[in-house]
Amino acid sequence: MSVIPTTATAQGLSSDLTYWQDIRPILRKHCIVCHSTSKVRQVEVSGGLALDNFTVAMKGSKNPVIAAGKSEKSLLYELLVTADVKRRMPLESDSLSKDKIALIKRWIDTGAKEGEPPMEVAVAPVKKAITRKLDVAIPTTTIPPSAIPFGLKASGKLDLALKIGPLAPITALAFNPDNTLLATGSYGQVIVWDLVKGQPAKVMTNVLGAVNDLRFSPKGDILAVGGGQPSAKGDLRLYQTGDWKLLATLRGHDDVIFSLSFSPDGQQLASASFDQSVRLWDMKTHATLKEYHHHSDFVYAIAFSPDGKRLVSASKDRTVQLFDKETGKSVFTFSGMNEDVMAVAFHPDGKSVISSGFEAGIWWWNTQTGEKIKTQGGHGVATHEVAFSTDGKRAVSAGADRTVRTWDGAAGTPVKIFPVGSIAYAVAISPNGKLIASGSFDGLVRLWDEVSGRQLVTLLAVAAEGEQPDWLAITPEGYANGSEKSTSQARWRINGLDAKADYAWAALRQPVLVMQAFRGDAVPAPVFGKK
Repeated sequence: MSVIPTTATAQGLSSDLTYWQDIRPILRKHCIVCHSTSKVRQVEVSGGLALDNFTVAMKGSKNPVIAAGKSEKSLLYELLVTADVKRRMPLESDSLSKDKIALIKRWIDTGAKEGEPPMEVAVAPVKKAITRKLDVAIPTTTIPPSAIPFGLKASGKLDLALKIGPLAPITALAFNPDNTLLATGSYGQVIVWDLVKGQPAKVMTNVLGAVNDLRFSPKGDILAVGGGQPSAKGDLRLYQTGDWKLLATLRGHDDVIFSLSFSPDGQQLASASFDQSVRLWDMKTHATLKEYHHHSDFVYAIAFSPDGKRLVSASKDRTVQLFDKETGKSVFTFSGMNEDVMAVAFHPDGKSVISSGFEAGIWWWNTQTGEKIKTQGGHGVATHEVAFSTDGKRAVSAGADRTVRTWDGAAGTPVKIFPVGSIAYAVAISPNGKLIASGSFDGLVRLWDEVSGRQLVTLLAVAAEGEQPDWLAITPEGYANGSEKSTSQARWRINGLDAKADYAWAALRQPVLVMQAFRGDAVPAPVFGKK
């Protein structure tokens, strides 16, 4: 009678160990989040080493890390067993179990065999990849007087279409203190927009997984980026805004980081994570100062009080916690919600806090008594983010009803509704109070005039080869500017039909007017030449 080996029995057959069957599952769970082919050029993330494919794993980085038949001379094995925690892999995490390390050792010692890759991997090198691109269409308010010069019969509103979709949702936004930069975050990338020049200043792809929050330090010299991949280590990175170099990677959270907040003096940074904790970091040493465990589920949001003495957090456990930064002791628990609380913000006067989440409505809390001040009817559905203007005169919110809204910062009454057109995940108000930025599911960033409620410009950018992204900035009137690739591939349309692009661009490619729109200035209606 034949015996089908159990997993333990099969692993005991050292001569049968292969990369694809036995080793890659271990690497995929513990190592490939950093050491993947897609990140091999981002040396600060991967060290130049990829382990997600047998060929690249055997190639190593500058030198091979696997010496077939000789585990004691293999750097891969050495880094798994070293006692030096600053070198041991996975970096700044628990070491692999003895069984997994022994399995990798036996695989190396028995020749580091490749084995048969899974079918989807095996056919990938010989099968041409098919990349599907969807149209991303940006509407304008302009209706040309005649469609004939565009090569069409009937006129209608112009729109601009690029076959670059689907775009990753915009999940994080932050203005810098002097109102000159806007950082935007989506999956795997951060784009920093220069609001003076009206174009991207920097693209960063050396982030792991989702970018859930972005914060500039009070002086504007550091950009903190928080995110990661679900059920993996949280990713928290600090960048110097002078040259955009990675300053530090702060490790400690055991799950994704969802929210960040700088102390008013910029000396400390608080982070909230799905590992149910809040951490306080020293911005000089980059060490963890304190850990807080006030919640029994994901922590979605964190915010410092204006005096820097307290923190307020919001959680999936349906509570908001106000606690003392130094002692960690809870001051008040704000409760009564029946759904996840995803967003929280401190009023600049320190006397109140607002919160919201999956439960419709915005809740106002008294930070001195712990009492609920009121519940304001909100978006009617989930609210993903709330924030206050620097002077406290306005509160802003982003909702799943495809709008961004402003509220009176004192009375809490509604002021304006900004129709985003897609689920709004992120919102920010510039420090001078003049601009509102919205980030949404459709992958677009929109800038709005806070006073008039007028949309100023729509922004999109995707990482490309080299230092600059492919990008486009377009006003509601249709004036546009962008990278050469984006503008050359974009199609002007009327009623969904492609129009003559050269005729449209002659009137609408106007970098000066786009920059004017960035400043919040009005722009004239387009005038199309005769043809």
